[in-house]
Amino acid sequence: MKVLVVGSGGREHTLCWKIAQSQKVKKVYCAPGNGGTRHVAENVGIKANDIEGLLEFALKTKIDLTVVGPEEPLVLGIVDKFQEKGLKIFGPDKKCARLEGSKSYAKEFMKKYDIPTAKYETCYSFQEAFNALNSFSYPLVIKADGLCAGKGVEIVDTKEDALRILEEVLVSKKFGEQGSKVVIEEFLEGTEMSLLCFVTQNTIIPMESAKDYKKIYEGDLGPNTGGVGAFSPSPLLTNELDKRIREEVLDRIEYGLHRENLSFKGILYVGLMIVEGKPKVLEFNVRFGDPETEVLIPRLESDIVELFEKTIDSSLKSSDIKWSQQSCITVVLTSEGYPGEFNKGFEIHIDDSLDKDIILFHNGTRYEKGRLLTDGGRVLSVTALSNSLKEAREKVFSNINRISFEGKCYRRDIGE
Repeated sequence: MKVLVVGSGGREHTLCWKIAQSQKVKKVYCAPGNGGTRHVAENVGIKANDIEGLLEFALKTKIDLTVVGPEEPLVLGIVDKFQEKGLKIFGPDKKCARLEGSKSYAKEFMKKYDIPTAKYETCYSFQEAFNALNSFSYPLVIKADGLCAGKGVEIVDTKEDALRILEEVLVSKKFGEQGSKVVIEEFLEGTEMSLLCFVTQNTIIPMESAKDYKKIYEGDLGPNTGGVGAFSPSPLLTNELDKRIREEVLDRIEYGLHRENLSFKGILYVGLMIVEGKPKVLEFNVRFGDPETEVLIPRLESDIVELFEKTIDSSLKSSDIKWSQQSCITVVLTSEGYPGEFNKGFEIHIDDSLDKDIILFHNGTRYEKGRLLTDGGRVLSVTALSNSLKEAREKVFSNINRISFEGKCYRRDIGE
């Protein structure tokens, strides 16, 4: 079969890498892809948010299965468009994608179905938000409602900072219509945990646990990023916590999906904060997380294409998903300045002495005139599997110095 993967990051490279291993697949395409996906797929010059262009390509090329990586095409309704033309596509439809596309909708869903989360208020104007600040202590979290290219969430320590951000979003319209309302939320202190789940006709089947690192600097300091490292499994997930998450979070999400007459098929990422042993939901994503994908998929022993197909036809069972007992870690090499302003276009040099069992997933690279160049804030995810996290970590860090480009940065405390 022919498979099309939509997207251009490390998540999509990982998905292409795994899909290409399937006995069912003869050809993988990636739109638009990156400098690494070309090794396991044919890159197609169509942007991930060009729904009509992707649809035309899928029909013309007779694609058997499309797998959507990023959130934007899902929120725009790519699944609905493909299904209207009788094409098989993996991902939730537009209605279900609102769980990520609108932060206020997600919080209302949590409140309605008693899913534990932080206290919040949704505000539609600067004055309303100004008044709401009196109900919160600092630090607090301000979230623009829409996707905002992943830049709509701010943690603020003072009222002065809060007012500045509210003015930027609600008055100056920094994010346009995606910032037409904001969610003000209490700041939760605890330990973050990522739980990715397959969802087949509203039935949630959790994957193995993972821990990611969002802050740019060591010691979890500095601004948030898209994620600069991860490992799996997470020692945080005890049997007791697993039971609580199932009963207090996942079962209630399932109930809510049914009550709202939704038909969720795809991936649900539940971002959790574990506060004094109790799970609270920070956010929902409706697709694979990045960089969690880079540590979960290498541990997956099942044929991923079969899992996608069974999810779509509502026959997926927990027993279909087989996991390696090994640990996996990834460390993201970033461009200097990320997540702020950074330069790109620097040549990447990968030494021939790089260990053969190191897996390099490309996040932001391009291949041009025979040279591999940096093309994003997150550049490469250096990944390894081993019998222990300690061994996997040693493998990764002993190989990082065999990869070079101008302005290369990375956190040295991933997996400590």
